[in-house]
Amino acid sequence: MSLTESQIERYSRHIILPEVGGKGQEKLLAGKVLLVGAGGLGCPAGLYLAAAGVGTIGLMDRDVVDLSNLQRQVAHHTPDVGKPKVESAADKFRAINPDVTVRTYRERLAAANAPAILRDYDFVIDGTDNFASKFLVADACHFAGKPYCHAGILRFDGQLMTVIPGKTACYRCVFNAPPPAGAVPSCSQAGVLGVVAGVLGTLQAAEALKFLLGKGELLTDKLLVYDGLKANFRKISLKRNVNCPLCSESPTITELRDEAPAVCACARGERC
Repeated sequence: MSLTESQIERYSRHIILPEVGGKGQEKLLAGKVLLVGAGGLGCPAGLYLAAAGVGTIGLMDRDVVDLSNLQRQVAHHTPDVGKPKVESAADKFRAINPDVTVRTYRERLAAANAPAILRDYDFVIDGTDNFASKFLVADACHFAGKPYCHAGILRFDGQLMTVIPGKTACYRCVFNAPPPAGAVPSCSQAGVLGVVAGVLGTLQAAEALKFLLGKGELLTDKLLVYDGLKANFRKISLKRNVNCPLCSESPTITELRDEAPAVCACARGERC
């Protein structure tokens, strides 16, 4: 692949970086990233991936835009209320960068469709808003051998980790299983500061770009915790759990399956 004059101008601030250059930009243009969720995390992540020139962006979400989403889901605008989120976000990604191919999936990730969809992507960003979906993303990426970046947000806080299946601590190494029903409030119950979604979603995009470029240090074997009220980041070191039900030498989860119905109110139809 060779860059056109227009692309050289568009990506000039990337190209002058020694860590990127023309070859790195070509890697980004050849890259494929799947966003599971077109909400508070998926919107900023997708906007930056499109701007960066990631060649193919998959966008998966079955919801429509709600007025309460607009406080943090920055790819959706007031005229988009009532429109499928994948269509609304895809329009913004294409408007930023016509180089980008956006594939839309207006459905929820499930055990039945995950293997076929994940097969086509290099990296997955978990932008889901309920525990059942987060554990399904982790399990599906494990069985597909796809690197992924998890993030979660609530109130003024967020957390982030990247997983390379079979090599680093996975989501279940840390969290094991979904919490009991009602144990953790949802965003619709506890609230979330909109910019926290932007901070974490942008960091997820950065992880995807570093992976595609093969540069820098990924947030593997670490949990990055963000406190928005104190403007504080801290890293917690992680290790693979020898008793992990998913990635240990004697796993109890040996095939992809749908988790029990999500415990988060978002998954029961309430807006997150």
